[in-house]
Amino acid sequence: MMLTIGLHPPLRGIIFLITLSFTYASINRQAIVSLYNPVRTSSDPNTPMQVGNGNFAFGADVTGLQTFLPFAIMSTWGWKNDSFPPGRTLEDIKDYKGVSWDSHGRLVQYEFGGEADIQQWLISNPNRVNLGRVGLLFLDDEGREVVVEEKELEAVHQELDLWKGTIKSQFRYRGEQVKVEVRSSQSDSAIAVSVDSPLVLKGGLGLFLDFPWKDGSQKFSAPFVGTWNETSKHTTTLAHGPHFGVNVQAQITHTLVNSTFFTSIGSPDRLQVLRVSSDAHRYSVLPSRGQDSPLETVIGYSQNESRGVQHFDDIVSESEEAWNEYWTRSGFVDVLTGSTDPRANELQRRIILSRYLMRVNEASDLSPQESGLVNNGWYGKFHLEMTFWHLAHWALWNNWEILEKPMAMYQRFLQTSIDRAQDQEGYSSGARWSKMTDPSGRSAPGQINELLIWQQPHPIVFAEYEYRAKPQKKTLEKWRDVVSETANWMANFAWLNSTSGYYDLGPPMYVVSEDTSPNVTRNPAFELAYWRFGLDLASTWMERLGEQVPGPWKTVRDNLAPLPLENGLYSVYEGLEESFWEDPAYTNDHPALVGLHGWLPQTPGVDVKIAKATADKAYLSWNISNCWGWDFPMLAMSAARNGEPDTAIDWLLHPLFQFDVVGMPIGGVRVPTPYFPGSGSLLFAVAMMAKGWEGSSTDAPGFPRIGFNVTTEGMATAL
Repeated sequence: MMLTIGLHPPLRGIIFLITLSFTYASINRQAIVSLYNPVRTSSDPNTPMQVGNGNFAFGADVTGLQTFLPFAIMSTWGWKNDSFPPGRTLEDIKDYKGVSWDSHGRLVQYEFGGEADIQQWLISNPNRVNLGRVGLLFLDDEGREVVVEEKELEAVHQELDLWKGTIKSQFRYRGEQVKVEVRSSQSDSAIAVSVDSPLVLKGGLGLFLDFPWKDGSQKFSAPFVGTWNETSKHTTTLAHGPHFGVNVQAQITHTLVNSTFFTSIGSPDRLQVLRVSSDAHRYSVLPSRGQDSPLETVIGYSQNESRGVQHFDDIVSESEEAWNEYWTRSGFVDVLTGSTDPRANELQRRIILSRYLMRVNEASDLSPQESGLVNNGWYGKFHLEMTFWHLAHWALWNNWEILEKPMAMYQRFLQTSIDRAQDQEGYSSGARWSKMTDPSGRSAPGQINELLIWQQPHPIVFAEYEYRAKPQKKTLEKWRDVVSETANWMANFAWLNSTSGYYDLGPPMYVVSEDTSPNVTRNPAFELAYWRFGLDLASTWMERLGEQVPGPWKTVRDNLAPLPLENGLYSVYEGLEESFWEDPAYTNDHPALVGLHGWLPQTPGVDVKIAKATADKAYLSWNISNCWGWDFPMLAMSAARNGEPDTAIDWLLHPLFQFDVVGMPIGGVRVPTPYFPGSGSLLFAVAMMAKGWEGSSTDAPGFPRIGFNVTTEGMATAL
């Protein structure tokens, strides 16, 4: 399972890694990973350092905790509903209907418009909660809290050990050395904190815990989540005793509206946990008098008051074992060793840090939100059109133990998606996948949320990748209903144009870029190609099962409208004049036209030469300054498939596609930082360019032949 261009020595000797599936004998993975351990000497006001496990993450300032900056503690399970709008009841919320639009001669019900206050409540609820804050507490000789500013710390050094998933921070305060280490549990929502300093023994150093108010009034909450001065809007209470669960010495109950969360504190030693004042939600955690350093504490978060917490040492060993397994047993791409191109180092840095951050933020039980578990975007909800960019890379890097968890979402959401199709169009079969949703599978109202369609083929593509990894009858049966109902709706959505004799897509609909008028958008190029590709994969799925392919699938697939052409180039949608290339209304957002051959493989109905010419035109005419996130890896994938590997590398390292010192993908002019579809798409593009795609005939076909030495282990081929 090794692909290499040229021969080269590894960075530091040779190690042999043997797993159940692969034997790796070339890449010194630990040396490469450790080369990119992020280091900070001061806090960044915009992004934290993180530890986590995919369903839970802790963001830290330069102290390893949240002493000076209130970065978030986020989870996939921590959600709450706000109070209803004034004068509204649950029945009002349930009765919300939106508006009806004409769709080819019949009225279709959509959830947008209507009563604005109810629509907004449905958009912003439920919203994701910041579970709290943990920081260093500085005390004077009398045991009173001392307000300390970061500038008072000396010799500050913070490093994230990527191989072990550990944040290590050290500094001097008033002449005394302080060392802090933080790790995340890999099986629970908890952190293990170690504070080693003479100040602990002297009673001059401990921890504080604080809890914010959070509501759904803000679409984006970044870089911090919640407010710390609205104490009357929520409640906290402290109780002591082991009856709360294994290893728990004290527990804080935090209630926001009707949702309650529990923070459990445990330690190998006795702790003093006290409330700072009756009108604040701030608590002190101190060692018993005379206790030797270090102060070791486990802080766990749950919706179950009797959950308990792990032993400190168990979290330490669990973290090291889990991260070692992650780095050694899945795919790996080395573009650094033996390369002479100066771009190789930065590309390798982005690969390694993206691999780390995606496991911390997006190895979850649900599709992640765009900002992962760092802060809140879109009220903390997630977008099903973005599942490809968030999650598809796991398939190419052979992390099926991670990908299988969120993919189960499609089975869980299947019935709500079938109900949505029936409520909107009255179809007897078919599942219409939502755009913006939450753990219930309910669609958030809104024109774009209701009318976007490019999320529809995604589950069929995920199913195909799983079958190629696990070509078993069990896989076919697992995905059968999802594939079938997805394709049913795709066939139903297309309508026969009696004038042309073709099946058209839209109107109404929104294209990938979300910037066209939904009531005039018909037969967009990318969506037509993706529709045909999805129906073709679904048909093959049924054939593998030994079942007959439904007639409507074949009819629609074989008779979809041709991709719109204007003067020899593909157009955003049918009916646009060639001058659209000079109109910023159509060239100012996601350049999906370059995905026709790049993101998508060669598909029936797409002329590769025209697709390349269209991509070349997009390079020159699109407003690249307004591109963001996954746009750049999509551009790179197009360049790679079209035989321009040097251009592909340039797109992955474009000046507007930035990753900060800890690897957070910068949101740019459009969204807050981080924007993790940028990380996921980078990893997908790198995997495709390094391992190749179906039909590629050379090693590392997406990399230049001169200057790059590329080695892969355990990677899968892209479609």
